[in-house]
Amino acid sequence: MSAFPGSPRTLKGAIASIDPLIPLPKVIVFQYNPETMTRSLTSRIASNEQHESTKINLPPEEKISLKIELDATDQLETADDTAVNLGIHPQLAALETLIYPMSLEVIAKEALLLAGTIEILPKSPPLTVFIWGVKRIVPVQIKRMDIEELAYDVNLNPIRSEVSLDMQVLSYSDLKLSSKGGTMFMGHQIAKELMAAMKMVNSISGLGQTF
Repeated sequence: MSAFPGSPRTLKGAIASIDPLIPLPKVIVFQYNPETMTRSLTSRIASNEQHESTKINLPPEEKISLKIELDATDQLETADDTAVNLGIHPQLAALETLIYPMSLEVIAKEALLLAGTIEILPKSPPLTVFIWGVKRIVPVQIKRMDIEELAYDVNLNPIRSEVSLDMQVLSYSDLKLSSKGGTMFMGHQIAKELMAAMKMVNSISGLGQTF
């Protein structure tokens, strides 16, 4: 049965990995949107190094926690080759490799060390981006990933799993403001300020109607 034509289409949350050396970002679209998400904001104030008495406001430290569900049931019912042979291994691998170094980079670094190269210029790591609608696109660092595998097929491939993610939002105090991630966070903050200003105008308008 087709959905009601007038019903709005729900956007899917996602996590993207942007590597400066790879033209196209790796985007992991959530199979199901998490029903809940926990966000915690902790204020931060730093002292000026030259003048200890001068305090500098910093963006708050924001942490995001959510749980992603992965399920191959529908794909198994349609005899999808990938689901039949691998279950949800590919989806789990896509998430897990977000916090792994690239194997080619590790091998190349070891080869250079064995060849007598002492100093290696570090490559800029990929930028991980959390996408939750158009109004919340922020650079993040995945701090912790808990994977609970709930069901397996006859070959012990996982076919159902819940993945809990703990992420820290990276701001321009963690990244250079001129960097892609720093610019992205600044845009996120400006959008917050604009929405807060809209709320303030609406509140003042409503206040005037009470007299």
